[in-house]
Amino acid sequence: MHFLLFYDYAPNYLQDRAQYRPEHIKLAWAAKERGELVLAGALADPADGAVLLFQGPTDAAARAFAQADPYVRAGLVTRWHVRAWTTVVGDAATTPVKSVT
Repeated sequence: MHFLLFYDYAPNYLQDRAQYRPEHIKLAWAAKERGELVLAGALADPADGAVLLFQGPTDAAARAFAQADPYVRAGLVTRWHVRAWTTVVGDAATTPVKSVT
């Protein structure tokens, strides 16, 4: 199953993230190495949030990531939430649909 973790950033995110970024990136790569995090990145134009794609049987890894993230703990993320994502097309789709009749 896939899960999307959505972040809303504080207005000062770009100015204040530098001191927290190394720990944030380390946390993300560790989740990737465990097979939990598939893709992650900030939204652009405007840089007001981020989306992180997790995989697993439940949303527990995505929730644990957000709770441990230094961006969240420092208040650079003002709101986060996780949504299940039913993926149907693509090599990594968890519920592939090849055709509809």
